[in-house]
Formats: sequence, structure tokens, C-alpha cells
Amino acid sequence: MVAEDSKEEALKKPSPWLDAHFNPVASLNTFTSCIALADLQADGEYKLVVADLGTGQSNMKLKVYKGTSVMSESAIIDLPTAVATFHMDTNEPRSPAIAVASGPFIYIYKNLRPYFKFSLPLGDVNPIEKDLWNQSKEEMIDIAMLYEMLASVRDDVGSSGLTVRSLKLLNLPPEEIEAFAAVHKHTPLKKQSVVTCMDTLMKSSSDEGSISCLVVGSESKEVFILDPEAFTILSKHSVKSVPVFIDVSGLFDVDYRITIACRDAKVYMLKKGSGPAKLAFEMHSPIVGLERVGKTLVVGCMDKTITCFTTKGKKLWANHLPAQITTMSTLNHKSKGYKALLVALDNAEVRIYRDKVLASTLHTQDVVHGMKFGRFGREDGALVMTTIGGGLIVKILKRTASFDGSDHSSATPVSQLAKIPIPRKTKLFVDQALREKECAKEMHQVFQSDLFKIRLNAARSLVKTIQTSSNPVSSSFDDPLKLSAQVQGIGPGFKLIMSVQNTSSSSPSTDLLLTFMADHKLYKIAKPSIQVPLLLPGIAYTYETFVECITENAVSDKIKVFLLHRGDPVPIITAVISMPVSEAMVVV
Repeated sequence: MVAEDSKEEALKKPSPWLDAHFNPVASLNTFTSCIALADLQADGEYKLVVADLGTGQSNMKLKVYKGTSVMSESAIIDLPTAVATFHMDTNEPRSPAIAVASGPFIYIYKNLRPYFKFSLPLGDVNPIEKDLWNQSKEEMIDIAMLYEMLASVRDDVGSSGLTVRSLKLLNLPPEEIEAFAAVHKHTPLKKQSVVTCMDTLMKSSSDEGSISCLVVGSESKEVFILDPEAFTILSKHSVKSVPVFIDVSGLFDVDYRITIACRDAKVYMLKKGSGPAKLAFEMHSPIVGLERVGKTLVVGCMDKTITCFTTKGKKLWANHLPAQITTMSTLNHKSKGYKALLVALDNAEVRIYRDKVLASTLHTQDVVHGMKFGRFGREDGALVMTTIGGGLIVKILKRTASFDGSDHSSATPVSQLAKIPIPRKTKLFVDQALREKECAKEMHQVFQSDLFKIRLNAARSLVKTIQTSSNPVSSSFDDPLKLSAQVQGIGPGFKLIMSVQNTSSSSPSTDLLLTFMADHKLYKIAKPSIQVPLLLPGIAYTYETFVECITENAVSDKIKVFLLHRGDPVPIITAVISMPVSEAMVVV
């Protein structure tokens, strides 16, 4: 009921978004990493670039939208994994190029035409796998034996340790294995990696329109930084797991930092000149999104949580969401100067978070799988979303919209966000403030003098305690002992319980004695001394004696318990018991 009421209240509130376009049959099958907004013709009108996955096996295309209509289409050979727009030169007009990561290649488009194809470097083929295919080529083993041996190698080294040919053979149905092996066993075996994620890194200037480098993560657990002109590898870094999300900040020529979220729920950090990636933190659930919001990193996981970290990996806060996360993006409105986090859920909601607080909730017609906020057309604040059913949604942020008034239905309670009322300044406060300003030096000197006196008295008390052995814990290295005592009863008869323990790691203590000191006019102790023959290390020994209050006056005193060596008058440790006032004896 509470969730329904909050949803109804959210629907009643005026939405900060304008409905610009909704096409439920746009047939766009894509994700956030395959969407980009860029001024491709340098005319001030930003286009929508989408890498469409098609059916997953065919009809993969690169589509460019001008407004709500398709402006250009280009076929893609393999499934696209990421799209990025970047400036590769300083020529006029300043139109960016499009990079499409597809399989082991990165296709570069300039002026909406194919310009260059970059291939990831080949990896080292597993020698056992290579030997198995050579034996199959020479007909030394049959297809069934090849299948069984490749499956065994996959179990040992994992799927990432085999080539695409072997993995495809292991995934084929039994009736197609022989035909596939007969066709491909005569071709040379190559281990080609696959692009898993891609981003851009400014080269020497952070100005908009400056030359940028491509940062590519691959299935071979490597991160490459590519030169934007010659498309050679400028830098290569190794990661201990397969990167799936990547975030880049800084300048390549100055200093940069790359945050890498991997398939095993671990997040690594890369710095310029630091060598291999270092582990920053690890999540408890697989990661489904990584975004940088200001100077913090927000990680979304499959356990319905978003967690915020500093750039050094320190956890700041975490929010639990009502549904699974489908995708994440950032809302960076430069003209208004605020940044927020966009989180799409599988209950057809898009939540906007500013820091930990839920600022707004957007309800969509279908579950959102891809979204990008930025300039679209000539509008500065446009949110482009693609749905699971292939629809295209375009929302425009109102110019009067403000996310300062937060929706606290699932975030911090309102009572915690209320400002504490500050009392008014009284005449006494003003007079005290003026006196402190005028006599600041004298007040500081008096404070320092009192502080030194406290330290001196504490040091003297400590020395006196050590010299008289008045502390319950021994300071001697020869006899590391601990003594505690307690009293039970209401009087006139009391029971004293002493606990003695040897805190040494190996050597026992022998030939010890427990004695008592009390006012004989007030108390009578049944056992004035108790022998402690042996104390083994780490074991607490308990000793008891009875004390009788022999006065009828309502007075009390202290009883001291000494632990000492037989024949030595100086005690090792001392415990002091404050006796309670004895109750009067009742005669029946």
C-alpha cells in the first residue's frame, strides 16, 4: 500500500520531462554502450548514432537518426559491442568519426563512410589445442576423439583459453560436428580476441572537439589505447579478468585514470605508467553498470543495489532498488551545471539519483534497455531511450525543471534532511566572543598550562602505581599476571572471589601467595592468606574466602588483595575491593 501510494503521488506531480517522440515499432535492438549522440556534420544539429544488433545473427546495422527519421544505414558483419564518436584530426569542419566495435575489429566511419578497420592483435594458441587440430588434419585421431580432448582442454584452461573455432565446435549439435571439422581443420589455427567494451580518452586537451584516443577492452584480458590518426597501439595494459565496463578520465599526454569493471565482479584501476591494473574493490554480485558521477564511481549489481565509491575505492553509500537494473547512464546537464545518475529498472521505471537521494522517477511505456542523455537535434537536454520491445522513446528536459526538490519515498527520511534551527545570538554570546578575541593569547597559555599539569599528575600517578604495585595487571616481564576481585553478599557475612591468571605465552608461575589487608576493627577474614602453588599460562584460577563485618555501625572500608611471591614483602599486583555497607543482623 505504501509503494502504491508513493507511485500515485509521483504520477500526480508535474513531470520535468516533455514527451518528444515514441515509436513502439522502431525495431531497435541495442544497449546503452551502442548509443551515441554527436554533431556528425558540424552544423550544430546533433544526430543519434545506434548500432543495432538486429536478430542477433543477421541484420546488424549502424543507423544514424536525424530527428526521428533514419538518415543513414550501414551493414555490420558481426554483433556490435560498443559505439563511440571521437575527433581524429584538427581538420575543418570539426566533424567527429564513428568507431564501432564488432567482434575482433573496430570499424571507423568518417563522414558516414567506411574509413579504416582496426584488428585486435592475435593471441597465443594453446599448444595442446594446436596439436589436436594438427592430429585431426593428419587423420591421426577421429572427430569424436577431437571433441572429447577439446572439451577436456576447455575444462582445464577455461573458455577464454581456446580459439573461436574450438568453442564453436564444442557448441554445435552432434550431427553438424563432423562437417564443421572437415571444412576447418585444414585452415591455420588463429586465436582472435573480441572487443568487450570501448571508451574515449582526450589526448592533450580537455576542450570539446579535441583529438581523442580510443580505449578498448578485450576478451584476452587486455586494455589497449589506440592512436587516433595511425590507429596503432599507444599503450597496452593487462587485467586479471575480462573487462566488461570501462570508464576513462584525464588526458593521455598528461595523466589519466581508467576504471575497469570485470566479469568476475572485481573493479580494477589503471594509471599512466603504473603497469598492470590494480584491484580497487570487489562486489558481492555480478556488475551490470559502471558510471562516473562527478568525482565518484557508482556500480550497479544484479542484487538490485547501486553502490558509490571514491576514485580510491572507498565505499561511500549504497541504495537497494525495488527491481533489477537493466542499464545505467549519466545525466550531465552542462548548461545548468548539475550531474545525476540514471538507472533503468525492469519494472518500466527510470530513476534519477543525485548523490544518494532519489531526485525523480520517470515511468516509461516499456522496459528500457538502452539510454543516453545529451544534446539531440538542437535541444540541450534530451533523453533517448530504447526499449526491450524495440521501441524508441525521446524525452526533452523542461527548461524550468529542477531536481533540487527530491523525492524521498525510498531514500533518506525527511526528518534526517531537516535543517537544525540555529538559535539567535544573545548579548552574552556576543560579549564572550569579543572577550575571546581580545584575550586569545592569554586563554591559550592558561589552557596549555592546565594541560601540562594534567599530564604531569597522570604521569606521577602512573609511576606511583607501578612502584607500589597497585595496578591489577602486572607490569613485570618475569611475572605477567592479572588479578581481579569481587564481593558477594549483603552482610554481615560477605564472600570474596579472586580470579588470578597467568598472561604469559609459555612459562608458568609458581610459589605465589594471596594475602589481604583490612581494618581488623571492621572486618574478620576467614583465610588471611591463600597459597597459589602453580599458575599455567592462559588459565584463570578462582579462589574464595569469607569476610565477616564485626561492627554494628553503618560504616564500610576497603579491603586490599595482594599477590606476591612467598618470602617477598613487595607485592606483584594489587586489587582493591570497596566493601558495601553491611546490613544489620536479623535475629529470629
